Amino acid sequence: MSDDFELVRGSGNVFRDFGSTNADAEQLKALLGAQIIACLDRRGLTVRAAEAATGIAAADFSRIRRVKLDRFTVDRLMTILNRLGQQVDVVVTLRERPAA
Repeated sequence: MSDDFELVRGSGNVFRDFGSTNADAEQLKALLGAQIIACLDRRGLTVRAAEAATGIAAADFSRIRRVKLDRFTVDRLMTILNRLGQQVDVVVTLRERPAA
């Protein structure tokens, strides 16, 4: 086995690194989903208990735990966090895109 390898620094957005056409939105959804999972874990909530506490379907929490976020919009994920008693603050940083 060879010790040779190439180190490639990512952009900080894996969706952009793999060429997703909607990379920024996918990254935001992933970050929001991770916060929902962290909140559930901190509180020790099952998907059923989360449903009872928020009125959001247990199936939605199950999808989020499995990182199946394609059915969710950013505002829906924010609403779920709000119903879990979380306040969401958004900070936007803009940079010029590198020339292709």
